[in-house]
Amino acid sequence: MVNNYSANPYINISLVALPTFIATAFGSALVFMNVRLGEKGLDIGMGFAAGVMVYVSFANLLIPSIERYPLAFVLIGFGIGIAIIRALDVVVPHTTIVKNINYVDAKKLSRAILIALAIAIHNIPEGLAVGTTTMYNFDYGLMTSIAIAIQDIPEGLAVAIAITKFGGSSMKGFVMGVASGLSEYLSAFIPLIILIEPQVLLPIMSTLSASMMIYVVIHEIAPEIFGHEHDEYAVTGFLTGLIISIALYAVYPE
Repeated sequence: MVNNYSANPYINISLVALPTFIATAFGSALVFMNVRLGEKGLDIGMGFAAGVMVYVSFANLLIPSIERYPLAFVLIGFGIGIAIIRALDVVVPHTTIVKNINYVDAKKLSRAILIALAIAIHNIPEGLAVGTTTMYNFDYGLMTSIAIAIQDIPEGLAVAIAITKFGGSSMKGFVMGVASGLSEYLSAFIPLIILIEPQVLLPIMSTLSASMMIYVVIHEIAPEIFGHEHDEYAVTGFLTGLIISIALYAVYPE
């Protein structure tokens, strides 16, 4: 059953999705303090993001949809999500998010912009997850938002660092980081626009966003964090993200 804090769903989502945008902006702003994440720090941060995304995908989106709706809707949504994220990968040539940030050609700023664009696109599934879970329940959506927001801090910083490493100013890095967070915030409203018939489209949107996040974890994050010979750091980040997500949802059991 949908249980929203406000009778206006637009207000619900605008409030619930706000932590993700603020967290990304905060992470991006750290570039002004000359904060730099080494390879180990980036592996921990991205491992943490993977842990959060895996938990949200299964515990908040896939399993509730399987329990409440016909399996056909679940499978359709899952397949559509994979098709969409794969298409986005083709449209935006694959560029690793944090790989080789410390070994870049400072003259190739366009590559940095491509990195920022890739992250902005890969933030879309997270925004969809926040919006969709909010449609289920306001508090449930808020927990999803907080879990994702925590991992958005290093992600925002990673974007800002990439821009500065490729020859951009700290201000340009901050702006690009904030822009990537804005894409996530706006994506949270997509389910609200699409869900004309919630009983049919809500499970499809839920599993769609879940499959997109799972794809990002497997195709984008895992190859990067386990390619630097710092596996123990990546695993620590992953398990920490998983544990914190479990703890957050224990505060508000469904």
